[in-house]
Amino acid sequence: MSDERPVKVLLVDDHAAFREPLAFMLGRQEGLEVVAQAGSVAEAKPLLDQPDIAVLDLHLGDGEGIDLIRQLRAVNPKCRVLLLTAATDMEDRARAVEAGADGVMYKSSSVTDVIEAIRKLSAGEALLAQGEVIDLLRYAAQKRERDWSAKSSLERLTPRERQVLEEVSKGLSDKEIALALSVSHETVRTHMVNILGKLGVESRLQALLQAVRYGLIKLE
Repeated sequence: MSDERPVKVLLVDDHAAFREPLAFMLGRQEGLEVVAQAGSVAEAKPLLDQPDIAVLDLHLGDGEGIDLIRQLRAVNPKCRVLLLTAATDMEDRARAVEAGADGVMYKSSSVTDVIEAIRKLSAGEALLAQGEVIDLLRYAAQKRERDWSAKSSLERLTPRERQVLEEVSKGLSDKEIALALSVSHETVRTHMVNILGKLGVESRLQALLQAVRYGLIKLE
């Protein structure tokens, strides 16, 4: 057996049925030691200074693994991060890499593949090709720009146009909105045309989804 210090691994996943078997398998590997486990962001925060490798779930009950990556970089900058996710969304992968993840793997990966990835990271090897990292960072930047543009468009809506969107969120028709706001049917239609134009969308539903996504309207 090697006299080298084992690689210390932190596992953070809110599903014990996934986390505990993985911890058991990692614990059987020479040179690897699971020093701590956590099932939430809150549980993980006090443990971030311990590991050499942190294996994080993307979505946790009280937050996101991406939030933990940023905190981890602040308290333990030498630690390398492997993010495990069940999602296949490129946006999630891009956000993870932008936050500082050294690798992103799907939870459907075999335990052997996860172990191999941990060993590569501990040896200073890259899991992501440089071209892939660049593509993901470019995607994250473009997504951020689109978000900024959408938020800016929402800010251009007048108070009355916002009121119209709020009534739309209640499932009201144009005639019902006109009655609720004490304006003419034609005025409501004009407001809707202006709303669609400012937001760059083609339907009431798209306008509503954009307003909800960026917090202008909360559905009850």
